[in-house]
Amino acid sequence: MALPAAVASALGALGSVARAVDEFRPRSGQATMAHAVAVAMQTGGTLVVEAGTGVGKTYAYLVPALLSGGRVLLSTATKTLQDQLYWRDIPRLTAALGVPARTAMLKGRSSYLCMQRLGIARHDVRAIHPTAQAQLARIEQWSLSTRTGDLAELPEMDDYSPVIALVTSTRDNCIGSSCPQVQTCHVNQARRDAMAADIVVINHHLFFADLQIRESGVAELLPSAQSVVFDEAHQLNEIGVQFYCRKLSLAQLDRYALDLGKHGHLMVQSCPDWASWVVEVRQRVGRLQELCTGAEGSPYMSWSDTHPADTDEHAWSLALAQLHTALQQCEVLLRSMEELFGALKGLREHTALLMAELDVFSHPLPSGWIRWIETGRYATLVQSPRILANAIPGGIAPVHSERPNAKSWIFTSATLGHDATLTEFLESGGLQHAQVLQVASPFDYAKQAAIFVPPHFPGPSDVQHRRAVANLVVQIATTLGGRTLVLTTTLRAMREIAELLRHHILDSAEVEVLVQGESSKRELTERLRKASPDGHVPGIVLVASVSFWEGVDVPGDALQVVVIDKLPFPPPDSPLVAARSRQIEEDGRKPFQHLYIPHAAVALKQGAGRLIRHEKDRGILVVCDVRLIKMGYGRRLLAALPPMKKIETQEAFMEALEQLTRPSTTGH
Repeated sequence: MALPAAVASALGALGSVARAVDEFRPRSGQATMAHAVAVAMQTGGTLVVEAGTGVGKTYAYLVPALLSGGRVLLSTATKTLQDQLYWRDIPRLTAALGVPARTAMLKGRSSYLCMQRLGIARHDVRAIHPTAQAQLARIEQWSLSTRTGDLAELPEMDDYSPVIALVTSTRDNCIGSSCPQVQTCHVNQARRDAMAADIVVINHHLFFADLQIRESGVAELLPSAQSVVFDEAHQLNEIGVQFYCRKLSLAQLDRYALDLGKHGHLMVQSCPDWASWVVEVRQRVGRLQELCTGAEGSPYMSWSDTHPADTDEHAWSLALAQLHTALQQCEVLLRSMEELFGALKGLREHTALLMAELDVFSHPLPSGWIRWIETGRYATLVQSPRILANAIPGGIAPVHSERPNAKSWIFTSATLGHDATLTEFLESGGLQHAQVLQVASPFDYAKQAAIFVPPHFPGPSDVQHRRAVANLVVQIATTLGGRTLVLTTTLRAMREIAELLRHHILDSAEVEVLVQGESSKRELTERLRKASPDGHVPGIVLVASVSFWEGVDVPGDALQVVVIDKLPFPPPDSPLVAARSRQIEEDGRKPFQHLYIPHAAVALKQGAGRLIRHEKDRGILVVCDVRLIKMGYGRRLLAALPPMKKIETQEAFMEALEQLTRPSTTGH
């Protein structure tokens, strides 16, 4: 049976998936997407699918992937989706379809326990705090039973816990084959499993790392895969830009000079002037720092083609050349001594690495790239592609003419753009040759959801705006008993609004305020999901910022109102935003119309997507930014959202809240 027919049969009303998965219901949008994915996997080529919330896009690509019989890479933007695919969705479908696929999940080093570093973690000064001690004890106990070493198995572990750095390895501190724990290394085991698997779940950052290896001629995961599927593909551009971004910190150079000094007792035997060489390196770094002093209060310093703004071109070139010469002198001497003193090998390699990074900023700027300086006590030189396509010749999915056995590339997300052409997404990844498919959400937003913009709210720049947001959320939480997600555009707004909310309802037994960063995203989302609308468990108000605008899935009555504090325009002082604006102006277009509004529309659509997650959900989206109804561009932003009922007045809003407290006529 051809793959499209086999996929249609499996996802049909009487198919194997419906028989094995109780909550599965056939959906026409899912069938449409699955057919397109199956055709692409069978014939090769590039397919871009924007699948609205509720389409069931996960099964729409997993079923073809499992039935294809080929090797498939599944790439996600978040660890949360990686875990969901590997631990829940793929096992369900392999059982339902009866396919003997070998599966594996591969994450970055920072996700895996390093037994060698765990053994020395308690001696680190960062482990002195009682909380760190307790976390280490938990990890030590877990290390005795874990097979994978994946820290995701510890849901109570905060993603930002400082303990993670103590018990995981990096490229710099991994001692490789000389490690006494090399035979039981979790990172090595995960890589071996991935190389032997049919279905490999990775993330976008690892994809770019593997792509870079492929370009250097070393085959890893990509060459052996027949199909690559990117879920959460809307994040590819930004993650890719960050991956290819090059940075050179003058603080790093200064620490390097201190390391040179620490090895003086070894070097002085061959170089009596070693101390003066170290001083020269520090002086050269200091001279470069002097030239990197930007405008008062500005976090960035712009850079022309040849030198940073407000600096003398000759002085800048001379400072780079002199620092490079000083590093080169050190590298030559270290190389001559490393055979006698093995401790110098790492220092020599570090010197070579710093020289290579310095070379990046000494050469002309490649076309499509930009440079800037992050100012501060120590400056950082930065070089970045303007968009991802500028860093990858031929784009993410290169076009090949050979047939058959051509690779297929599938890109999907609930939100890939603000219009039917998806032009910005396609251009950013060099995917203009792709077939584009848009599948609408099956949800009846006009009946299930409403949108309210408080008409008499303070403007977003008003000092009273955040207090007004908090006061409104108190009204919502009091009426609903929680059931609210507050999404802010900045961390500062998140903290201030959360503090105001806790001041109002801290002593309430009915409602609890949770804030991003106080626990892992997974644990916070789970607590919101389990909050009881009948009062047995306190209701939840979760206040969060950027990372919670997507990837939060809370169906049912536990989440009925999503509050957004401001329209999510990109920061105008960001060097990347400024560079993209200049490019748009050079093309004869207006940045606000062709960059700021599209960016805000996509982000707003992502945030709004947290509200309705099931056919029976009901809820209200509250956008606390009067520009959405008072400015002309507000119509474009509203048009990007699902067609929700509009609430015009505060009285109508309060009545709509009251209706949410009553049982749904459709039931749950």
